[in-house]
Amino acid sequence: MKRIKLPKPHQFVLVFGALVALGTLASGIAPRITEWSAHSRITREPFVDIPDALYWAFYVTAATMLFVCAWLVSQRVRNYERGARDDRRTTKGNVHRRMRDFRQGVWMQTLLRDPAAGVMHSFIYFGFLWLFIATVVLELDHQLPDNLKFLHGGVYEGYAFAADLAGVVFAIGITWALARRYLERPYRIRIKTKPEDLVILVTFLAIAITGFFTEAFRIAELGRPHFEKWSFIGYPLSSLFDSWSVGGLSDAHRWLWGIHFAAFVAFLVILPTTKLRHMITSPMNMYLRDNGRPKGAMKPMPNLMETELDTFGAATIEDFTWKQLFDTDACTVCGRCTSVCPAHATGKPLDPREIVLKVGEGMAATGDPQVSPPVGTARGITITANSVFERITSEELWSCTSCKACDEICPVNIEILDKILDMRRYKSLMESDFPAELGNTYRSMENSSNVYGMNQGERGDWAAELEGVDIVEAGSGPLGQEYLYWIGCAGSFDDRNKKTSRAVAKLLQRAGLDFAILGPSELCTGDPARRSGNEYIFQMLAMQNIESLDGLGVRKIITQCPHCFNTLKNEYPQLGGNYEVVHHSQLLSQLVADGRLSLAGATLDERVTYHDSCYLGRHNDVYLAPRNVIGSLGGVEVVEMPRNGTKGMCCGAGGARMWMEERIGKKVNVERTEEALATGAQRIAVACPFCYVMMDDGVKEKGRDEEVKVQDIAELLIEAIEAGERAPAPLTGEFRPGL
Repeated sequence: MKRIKLPKPHQFVLVFGALVALGTLASGIAPRITEWSAHSRITREPFVDIPDALYWAFYVTAATMLFVCAWLVSQRVRNYERGARDDRRTTKGNVHRRMRDFRQGVWMQTLLRDPAAGVMHSFIYFGFLWLFIATVVLELDHQLPDNLKFLHGGVYEGYAFAADLAGVVFAIGITWALARRYLERPYRIRIKTKPEDLVILVTFLAIAITGFFTEAFRIAELGRPHFEKWSFIGYPLSSLFDSWSVGGLSDAHRWLWGIHFAAFVAFLVILPTTKLRHMITSPMNMYLRDNGRPKGAMKPMPNLMETELDTFGAATIEDFTWKQLFDTDACTVCGRCTSVCPAHATGKPLDPREIVLKVGEGMAATGDPQVSPPVGTARGITITANSVFERITSEELWSCTSCKACDEICPVNIEILDKILDMRRYKSLMESDFPAELGNTYRSMENSSNVYGMNQGERGDWAAELEGVDIVEAGSGPLGQEYLYWIGCAGSFDDRNKKTSRAVAKLLQRAGLDFAILGPSELCTGDPARRSGNEYIFQMLAMQNIESLDGLGVRKIITQCPHCFNTLKNEYPQLGGNYEVVHHSQLLSQLVADGRLSLAGATLDERVTYHDSCYLGRHNDVYLAPRNVIGSLGGVEVVEMPRNGTKGMCCGAGGARMWMEERIGKKVNVERTEEALATGAQRIAVACPFCYVMMDDGVKEKGRDEEVKVQDIAELLIEAIEAGERAPAPLTGEFRPGL
């Protein structure tokens, strides 16, 4: 059977544009042939007092410009087609998620995370959409025979009121946007304001103002009929021109009508050529959000032990997927990602927004044909090749902590972190361009199977003083215990985190859970290698771990490290390792809730603040479990830092930054520690070994380690339980003096 060759996406756009243009032209011709007109007194003639020449100029120009707009859009779509394959098909399994994401975008739910900006954009978006629909409805009524026309009587009066209300909402939104950008000037907006921003806002304002005055002159020219009072803006304005002659009103109406139409034509030009295109691309990007992999998982790569690739990661425009290229045109340049980036906040070279825009600049400049960049660039910037590294530096990429704050806050679901990690893959594997100290970490992972370069035989030594902790060996047969407790490199070798390992083990034993550990058979999961781009080392370690786990028949895994949790749960399935993975915070929360872990007498009369782990929170949406564990203790006062939950700030250790020196700007962990100390908490609770180290180092650097203690939630819990058990029992019976 011969395979049918479908047109390319940019060809679909052109065909659609041509059909819309022809339909527009036909909608001007049809009424002149049919000569259908409304006979109701309470209605509105669409082209009252508009000469034939201006009538035909309107339809011909509108049809032409709609096709030109489609042609300009098709040129951008051709650029997306340069990207690699990315399966974003709509299926029965994802259609509900896609529609949910689309609704969130269309109804401004994601924008409203920042209430002021969200309401402002809602006014502009819904006001414009409403006005556009009103125009289409008027044109539709224009095409119908008299017995089918519906814009008359009470319907018309309601229509007139709704249209004026939409205009008011739209005008308020535009005025608010002008004031915000040019008077209030928030940092994230101020640093990226371009001339095109003023062009866009002035064009919109011109559409709103000329629309009201065109309406006012039309009503005045008709003698201000009583039913037009429903046009609650146009009608009062029309009273300003009572003294004008009929000829003067007619001339003014025609001129304002022409200017109003010219403003719309300008809109059709700037829509595909400026960042205003996000009116269309952003909702589409929201719809395409679902990528078929868990939130915390990186893009999969083929098994490198069995497949040979010529190149790894992304360096040229063609190395990115079409969706990653489409992302660059969906960017609203709002800078929310910039405002939450811990690297940017502490003076590092990274700005997530710039990563997106620079990829877009490279795409636009090297396309065939060239198109305008996502947003205007500074003078003097030239791009001579399709390599993104003409614009993006290594320092920007290695500053990233992979905290995912940029992705989380983006109102249009741009996948910023994926781009950074793909470029890291290229830097690491193709150019060996990575910080020198990261090379030591790679060697440790290759030679010792852990990031510290320690003797693997010492992995289980932390449990030496505990009774009943079984150590199983890979290849020893089926696991006899229900759970495997995965310790991780930090929990096995770092002295501070060994205390967490022991605390978790004690709590599991108290709850009666049957578990074992791998000890020397446990290897690093490979997270630091993968996040820094070294897929070879990641897959080497992952394959060995999967072989050990499958050989033991492991099904349930408890982790104490969110990075191990994320890798085992979300990324090992890419290589065939499928397990039921739970973080210790989730398990402890459930054990407390079920009453399997008794907290009778467990109190902690202190103020505690909890620091969210990025890989537990934003990568896996686990926010409540750690807080439930802390909050279950009697007497505790839990205080939140200003940045918490989805807006929590990174400790600075993610994305393999734990093993890189921080030489530029303020240390991220110090910034976060200062925020924790400002709460007045006596204890800083964590649920991640990396956060433990970074926050503890920050407290010491601030000289507060004598008064403020950093602890894992498991340590807090076991300490409170054991303290309650040591407390003397309350006296009972009657107290009689003298005995």
